[in-house]
Amino acid sequence: MDTLPMEAHSSYRAGDWTPQRLLFHQNLESFAERVGLLVGLQSNGKVSQEEAFAEIRRMWKELKDSKSTLLNQQKP
Repeated sequence: MDTLPMEAHSSYRAGDWTPQRLLFHQNLESFAERVGLLVGLQSNGKVSQEEAFAEIRRMWKELKDSKSTLLNQQKP
């Protein structure tokens, strides 16, 4: 999954923020934004429900892989 530059989209108040958590948070925000765009495209007839679902499923797999890679590497 492409990641966004390190810019804050929301406030990070928790004391346990690490670079990996920040990057995963950005990936999660990107996923949500892209899902919203796909829903809009599907609602306007630009893509079919099947195409939208397949793309969301692909993006979900990328997000899960990102979580596994970024957050599981922090555990000793």
